[in-house]
Amino acid sequence: MTSETVAGSGEIRRLGRWYFGGLASAAAACCTHPLDLVKVQLQTKRDGNVGALAQARLIVRTGGVLSLYNGLSASLVRQLTYSTARFAIYNVAKQRMSPHGEPIAFTSRLVMAASAGACGGLLGTPGDVVNVRMQNDMKLPVEARRNYRHAVDGLARVWREEGAAKLFSGADWATGRAILMTVGQLCFYDSIKQTLLASTYFDDNFVTHFSSSFMAGGIATTMTQPLDVLKTRSMNARLGESQGSLALVRATLREGPGAFYKGYVPAFVRLGPQTVLTFVFFEQLRIRFGHVPAE
Repeated sequence: MTSETVAGSGEIRRLGRWYFGGLASAAAACCTHPLDLVKVQLQTKRDGNVGALAQARLIVRTGGVLSLYNGLSASLVRQLTYSTARFAIYNVAKQRMSPHGEPIAFTSRLVMAASAGACGGLLGTPGDVVNVRMQNDMKLPVEARRNYRHAVDGLARVWREEGAAKLFSGADWATGRAILMTVGQLCFYDSIKQTLLASTYFDDNFVTHFSSSFMAGGIATTMTQPLDVLKTRSMNARLGESQGSLALVRATLREGPGAFYKGYVPAFVRLGPQTVLTFVFFEQLRIRFGHVPAE
């Protein structure tokens, strides 16, 4: 939250509206979806290591360039639920705690971000389940594919064919990942930005937004990758294949400790730009449409 003076207008505040985060995240997802697709397919591989570029070439060779956008509708549904919830809760809490833009302690930001991430992760799980399945579908044999037409069709079919509970498959991993992701992204973004703005070298502009979000993206990727792998595998399991949390950890560990970081490079290549674009879009929305007259 930032106070700025606009000539002829007096002092105004520019706030992040509760829905800005969802819109910004959805816009960013449209740009980074191919990277997310490659990451998901690498995470579900159990037959050796394949590089991100090799997997991308395989996807294009198998289904054409447009196949890199398989599951985009589900990705948008996920962002409009998961990210809208976590940004909304975090920003509303932040504005309540600091109504006039006073600095907020890191521990307070951490608690707000973790709480927001937990709510967002749970709410976004159904969209995430369909997203993971649609992205992984083309890798399966033709007879094993689910062939969801779009996100709404996927949600309806999971409910009808597997039961409502299946829509929350992997919710434990998704919620844990969302907590770490929101801490890594929102909490660290705000803290890094606050530190940069406190220096004499940075202003509230694109350079600061880019620098803060790039560092936050690296932190978030490293924190969340093991849970992201477990979440993806849990959500992709077919009916009857589901494993408990400990069993899934043991099964993944049998492939070696490195299995928990499968897809790390495309995850970082995807999450770095995703985080940067999300916060650049968010800040532009805040600056252009978040004006609130000073009291």
